[in-house]
Amino acid sequence: MSEPVKVKKSAMGKRLLMAFAAVVLLGGALYAYSSTAARSAPDVTFTKLNGEKVSLKDLRGKVVMVNFWATSCTTCMGEMPQMVETYNKYHSQGLEFVAVAMSYDPPNYVVNYAQTRQLPFKVAMDTDDSLVAAFGNVKLTPTTFVIDKEGKIIRRYIGAPEFAQLHQLLEKELAAA
Repeated sequence: MSEPVKVKKSAMGKRLLMAFAAVVLLGGALYAYSSTAARSAPDVTFTKLNGEKVSLKDLRGKVVMVNFWATSCTTCMGEMPQMVETYNKYHSQGLEFVAVAMSYDPPNYVVNYAQTRQLPFKVAMDTDDSLVAAFGNVKLTPTTFVIDKEGKIIRRYIGAPEFAQLHQLLEKELAAA
């Protein structure tokens, strides 16, 4: 009779352990999220798919979104049309956008996706994980950073952002002097 109870306790223990791990991971993500609010953006240079280089310093004076993504990431693929809409809506007001494909993403997949979807913003590859490292060891995709006109990271989204909230933030920052 005691064996079924042990199995139940064992299964329940595993569920509790998994729930605890999820809370710890979420807490770590929220801590990391809140700690980026006043941090300066790293001094990095992106290499676009066509080989052209763009430094983040060159984009000062504009609000910049840097989106780490992968073609194998279903959330990334799901949010990409809304990222395109966001860029198209705010680009004329001073928004710049760099989509950074992760190092594990096959370059031909990234090029194909960018071309077939006619992505209107800058698309770069992080072939050596230097961009991931510079932005605090990005592990999860999508991860999006919003950088103000002075080069400060003002928001980091892990996962797809709530787009109405993101648009409010962009409108506020784009209107700032």
